Amino acid sequence: MFNLKKHAFALILLVMQIFAILILLTSGGGIPALFGAVLVGLFGLLAMLFYQYGYILMPLVTKFTRIVQITDTGYEIPPEQDVLVVHDKDKGIYYASVFLGIRIYESMTEKRDDEISAYNRYFERAISNLRFVVKISYLLYVEDVDEKRTLIESKKMEAQLRLQKEREKSNPDPIRISALEREIAKWENELDKLIRGYRPMAVIAYAMTTATGITKEAAIDKVRIQAQELRSVLINALNVQVDILTADEMLKAFKWEKMLPPSLEEAEEVVR
Repeated sequence: MFNLKKHAFALILLVMQIFAILILLTSGGGIPALFGAVLVGLFGLLAMLFYQYGYILMPLVTKFTRIVQITDTGYEIPPEQDVLVVHDKDKGIYYASVFLGIRIYESMTEKRDDEISAYNRYFERAISNLRFVVKISYLLYVEDVDEKRTLIESKKMEAQLRLQKEREKSNPDPIRISALEREIAKWENELDKLIRGYRPMAVIAYAMTTATGITKEAAIDKVRIQAQELRSVLINALNVQVDILTADEMLKAFKWEKMLPPSLEEAEEVVR
């Protein structure tokens, strides 16, 4: 078992690319040169992809190779990279935790008092049906207006493009279309508020749930079931988008349990 990071994996690929370049330079032409050129391009592309999108690709690599990671705090990460596991040797049980990213598209400041009251009642009623402990965390900070406006316009355009592509499919997903329409409405609303002189306050939200088991597999299976139940409850109760965090995104949320992100840039890398 060892800790495999996306940046370390990208570095390994770059070293392999250098090796491929040496093959290309010393091949003298022919098939070896062609083989070296292919390797140079392949390793370079993979290095770039793992550096930029390692949080997506690393779970696929570890799942395929059955690699188990160990964090510097002693937590174990299974190949799927969606769960953190630790063994309590004194009690003889395993603890497994899952983090869920919450994308909020509606603001309570824009709702009427009766809408806020109904929203809170429905949320409390939904949460009260859960049979396990849940932690929901909010990270707040004031954003730069100019940068915020540029970001919102970019996000709105990206969402519009995704919505257009989804609608053009032969079998469009109505749930995804609805989610994208809510996202676009959110960006339009935020742009309107900036135009009216509103000082933007950003919210980054995530939820955490933990389960126990006498074996590692039992704890993992239980917490994954809890995570799916919690995801459904949050989506229906809050009208938000909820995703299971994996790989680097999960580890950053785990780190935030002990230390807040020191900069806006680091905070915005997750759940945005």
